[in-house]
Order: sequence, then C-alpha cells, then structure tokens
Amino acid sequence: MAQRIRYADEVAVGDTAPEFRHELTRTDLVMYAGASGDFNPMHHDEVQATAAGLPSVFGHGMFTMGLLGNAVTDYVGVGNLERFGVRFTQQTWPGETLATQVTVTRTFEEDGVHKVDLECAVVNQDGAPKVQGSAVAVLPTR
Repeated sequence: MAQRIRYADEVAVGDTAPEFRHELTRTDLVMYAGASGDFNPMHHDEVQATAAGLPSVFGHGMFTMGLLGNAVTDYVGVGNLERFGVRFTQQTWPGETLATQVTVTRTFEEDGVHKVDLECAVVNQDGAPKVQGSAVAVLPTR
C-alpha cells in the first residue's frame, strides 16, 4: 500500500488522526522483550511481578510509545516527523485495550516550512492516559 501524502493545506487545528486500537496481550510482552532485549522480569514473570507487589506483569512503556509513534507517522507521513516526545503516565496491563489519540493543536510556518503541532496520547478502554506527549511535523505543500 502506498503512503498517503498529507499536505499542509489539508490540516487544520482540531483535526484528529485515525484512532489505532490494540488489546495488549502477554504474547505482545514476550515478543517485544525479544525484539528490544528488555527482559525485565516485571514484563513477563508473573511470580516475580506479584512478589514485587504488582497485580501482574505490565507492558513495556516503549511498546506503548511505539503504538503512538506509528499512529503519528501514519498521519503525517514517514519522514515528516521533526520532534516526538512523551511522558509515561501509567502502566499498561495485559487485557487493556489501548487507543491512540492524535490532535492538531497548531499549524504554522517557520522559515518557509509548513509545520503542525500535535498533541498525542494513548489511553485505555476507560480513557485513562497511559502515555501523553507532543509532536511537530513538517508537511509538504502542493
């Protein structure tokens, strides 16, 4: 599938990117640990997680950040992201449905380049924020 190009004149304050939803599974945790090399037992070992006082194993923050990064780049286009930063606000738990939220908060021109500011987050099925952040993207003109 070819990437859709989003042009600066197509974006306005208040626009939102399509939501991406994903139910976090234990398999996600194991696959991400293998891909990232983050084998902290709190992410995959139920016995150690509960011994540490947690209700269960929990998701890698960077996995959740990756879901959000994917939603942002799907919206603005691969290669157009200038800045992306997040703050991890709550742990994610297997069985939660995670949903991305990306909203245009400002459109502007800087040194002849058209840019957008984005407010972005990942929330669970109850609306609890798991990751909150912002991004700046450069959008082409026609």
